[in-house]
Amino acid sequence: MLMTIVAIYTLYVLVSIYVSVMQIGYINEAKNKDAVLLSPSEFVKAASYSVAKEKLSIFTSFFDYIFFIAWMGFGISYLSSNIFFENEVFLNIAIVMGFVIINAVLSLPASYYEKFVLDEQYGFNKSTFGLWLKDTVISFVMTLIFGSIVVWGIYEIISNFSLWWLWSFLFIFGVVVLINMLYPAFRAMFFDKLTPLKDEDLDAKIKELMDKTGFKSSGVFVSDASKRDARLNAYFGGFGKAKRVVLFDTLIEKLSTRELLAVLGHELGHFAHGDIYKNIALVGGMLFIMFGIFGNLPESLYLELGISQEPYLVMILLMLFMPVLGFIMMPIMGMVSRHNEYEADRMGSELGGAGGEIELANALKKLVEENKSFPLSHPLYIFFHYTHPPVIERLRELGVDI
Repeated sequence: MLMTIVAIYTLYVLVSIYVSVMQIGYINEAKNKDAVLLSPSEFVKAASYSVAKEKLSIFTSFFDYIFFIAWMGFGISYLSSNIFFENEVFLNIAIVMGFVIINAVLSLPASYYEKFVLDEQYGFNKSTFGLWLKDTVISFVMTLIFGSIVVWGIYEIISNFSLWWLWSFLFIFGVVVLINMLYPAFRAMFFDKLTPLKDEDLDAKIKELMDKTGFKSSGVFVSDASKRDARLNAYFGGFGKAKRVVLFDTLIEKLSTRELLAVLGHELGHFAHGDIYKNIALVGGMLFIMFGIFGNLPESLYLELGISQEPYLVMILLMLFMPVLGFIMMPIMGMVSRHNEYEADRMGSELGGAGGEIELANALKKLVEENKSFPLSHPLYIFFHYTHPPVIERLRELGVDI
């Protein structure tokens, strides 16, 4: 059984690297052709950035594979035999969180390289080392605190219920929903500074737009995201009365009022169509499959690992295999998500009134320019990775001549 699991993970790594290699080859060929949506120089620059990102992805996939083999071969056994607590709850929490923190530390060099070498080279990084270090420490502390609570919850479920995998799924699914509700508040508390939108005219137009779709929020806020990154973004976060509209200050700076309203109209389209609930349902389905599989693993696997079937081992195996199941499920989730994006584009252009599709198209073009998004991709890469349709296809659906 152990060899089967290693073989599945190996296949996953090989396929993901193959997809990245195909993407690199496709972009390198496409960048020598006529530029699309970008000036010739920006087209080549965006291509170079995309290729660099894929090379980093291949590098991290390779090292993740080495770490996986190490964990399965001796790492889990070594960790469990070198952490001592008489209390079983503390023991399980310490082993699982030790696994999580070790993986987080091992990922720091790649994170640093992406932020301070790759993003710096292409003009995205606005952060300082001190700010990055502060963010990293806060993330570690929050992971330790909230991760320990979640591990404790799953430990109690595994220890007290025969059908533990089903109850664990329901528990984790509840945690996912709670994270979606609290994310804006936590982000504002520890990372971004959120301030109410001061432009009264823009605020009134945004609220008028929200009224058209019945979207109720606790307010429109501006994030000082530019202190970390130059990319443009906006998001709606939370549920019920906790919902917030958050605009990155970079987005307000780069888009005109009508373009900004078109982008928000698109996001409101997601709300009107219930896309956030569809996405959560898809994540729920993935979690259900994952817990169903790992809740019914044969005892022979644990014997091969040389460890008894303890709660911490089940949790570590779940985390090790989460990327595999995510990769398998991504084409399905991607197809649903891309369909939802087209529908949201349509609603966004309609909410914008006359010429709304032009304003949304202009906003999409600016997002491509500012975020240095290469507008072309290999079909296989789109199949496995894209949650949004290629921007060219979105523009065509809006009736815009490329």
